[in-house]
Amino acid sequence: MSLPKLYKDVVIVGAGAAGMMCAIEAGKRGRSVILIDHAFKLAEKIRISGGGRCNFTNCHTSAENFISENPHFCRSALARFTPQDFISLIEKHGIRYHEKKLGQLFCEGSSQQIINMLHRECSAVNVDWQLASIIQKIESLANDENQDIGSNFRLITERNTIEAKSLVIATGGLSIPQIGASAFGYQVANQFDVRVTSLRPGLVGLTFAADAFSGFKEISGVAIDAEVSCNGTSFREDILFTHRGLSGPAILQISSYWRPGESLYINLLPKKNAQQIFSLYRRSTMLLPNLLARYLPRRFVQVWCASLLAELAITAKPIGNYRENELLLIAEKLHNWQVMPSGTIGYKKAEVTLGGVDTVELSSKTMESKHTTGLFFIGEVVDVTGHLGGFNFQWAWSSGYAAGQVV
Repeated sequence: MSLPKLYKDVVIVGAGAAGMMCAIEAGKRGRSVILIDHAFKLAEKIRISGGGRCNFTNCHTSAENFISENPHFCRSALARFTPQDFISLIEKHGIRYHEKKLGQLFCEGSSQQIINMLHRECSAVNVDWQLASIIQKIESLANDENQDIGSNFRLITERNTIEAKSLVIATGGLSIPQIGASAFGYQVANQFDVRVTSLRPGLVGLTFAADAFSGFKEISGVAIDAEVSCNGTSFREDILFTHRGLSGPAILQISSYWRPGESLYINLLPKKNAQQIFSLYRRSTMLLPNLLARYLPRRFVQVWCASLLAELAITAKPIGNYRENELLLIAEKLHNWQVMPSGTIGYKKAEVTLGGVDTVELSSKTMESKHTTGLFFIGEVVDVTGHLGGFNFQWAWSSGYAAGQVV
């Protein structure tokens, strides 16, 4: 029994943020569009984002908020569909939102409001859906004399065959496989000889060797406002101690810049001057942990002081009994605490995948492959990764919009 055959202008693989935005824009242009996804539920990554409230964009979005082998690639798409453009869309649908901090915008209600909005926008332009469907094979028809109506691609699924002029890959990265992430997009890139850069988890917690961080793993749940630096990049937000190592916003941010074998440098008192603090208490009989507990969480201070004094071979004693050079060493460590992670907690908990389809292979204006007519890559599958705080969703909207203007 032969499978039913469909003919479409555009087939989009991946019904997430980027895929739906592309479908909406293509549909507005009168293109016939079908969205295919292997998941049963629509846009799970949107649903779980932002603690269920979806940090859907960031008011301060710029190219400097993204990591890529070509840091300029994202500029064109971001300029053509801005955070304000997406805000206008959600305001049209009456979705209330608020700024949490640092330009991060969240729904007042739930993430489902964003999913429902995108679904309604797709329906308004007659986008077809094919969920819980597995693509078994993709064929290029560019040089096929038997191709129908000028189609460039044929997709064979378990329920039909679809031919289309444009094929858009919006399948995301490897992050959070438990909600359906897969390597499918990279496999399609390889099939069409499109280079994929090296991949690794991003916006992810960091782990430490058991003997290197043992005391700190016992204070799981303690958070500190700190500045974390690596490879010339710094982030100032909370760090969070966990039973496996370090997490929290500042750590998630710096994880995208950290590589195995490198150290992190943590300023534990970014608003204070440790030397000035010690000068004020130079004649005090107060013990070092008790003094630092006025500025930092006591549980952390107890572990940190014990570790530091052992490392420096300094005996615990009242502040007034420390030599000047000893206090200088302690002050330096407070502002420049060096730690060396052993790894990350991996894709299962990573918010994004660093790397992806090489931007050299794509048009920055349209997201189309420079060598395969009609083949597009958008969203997280591309080597453009945003910082924490709504930037990755903005890239999804912007890249989807860019491709939607031409597919």
